[in-house]
Amino acid sequence: MPYRWQTADFAQLCNDTLYTLLQLRQEVFVVEQACIYQDLDNLDQLATHMLCWEGGTLRAYQRCLRPGLSFSESSIGRIVVAPGARGTGLGRDLVRLGVEHNLARWPESGIRINAQAYLSKFYSELGFDPVGDEYDEDGIMHQQMVYRSPSRGTD
Repeated sequence: MPYRWQTADFAQLCNDTLYTLLQLRQEVFVVEQACIYQDLDNLDQLATHMLCWEGGTLRAYQRCLRPGLSFSESSIGRIVVAPGARGTGLGRDLVRLGVEHNLARWPESGIRINAQAYLSKFYSELGFDPVGDEYDEDGIMHQQMVYRSPSRGTD
C-alpha cells in the first residue's frame, strides 16, 4: 500500500489525528526509550506537522518550527518512525521532506536540530553537521546539528 503524506498546521489537525500523532510520540519517546520528559511543550500549536500514513496507520511524523521558536534557525523535531516501519527508508524520506519544507518556507534561516547522538551518522548522511559537544537531555545523549547548505558541498 502506498504512503500518503499529510502536512498540516495545528488548527488543521482533527482530534483523531492529533491523538494518533501524540500516541506515536509517546510510544517511542517515552515508553520505548524509557524517557520521562515533557513532550507537550507549547510548540505543537506553532508547528507545521508532517505525517506519513499507510492506510489508516500513522507510520512516521515530525514537526517543523519557524526560526526563533527553538533556535534562531528553523528546526525539525519530534522525528519518529513507527517500530513496524523502520528499516524501510521512511525515516530518510521524512527528514528530506522536512528539510525541503523548511528551506522553501524560511530560505534564509538555515536549519538546526537536536539529534539523539546515536543518530548523528544518519543525520550527517542527510546533510547535517554536528555543532558543539554532545550533551545529556532527559537521560539521552544529544548532539545539535545544522543543515549543510548544498552550495557548501560535502568536502
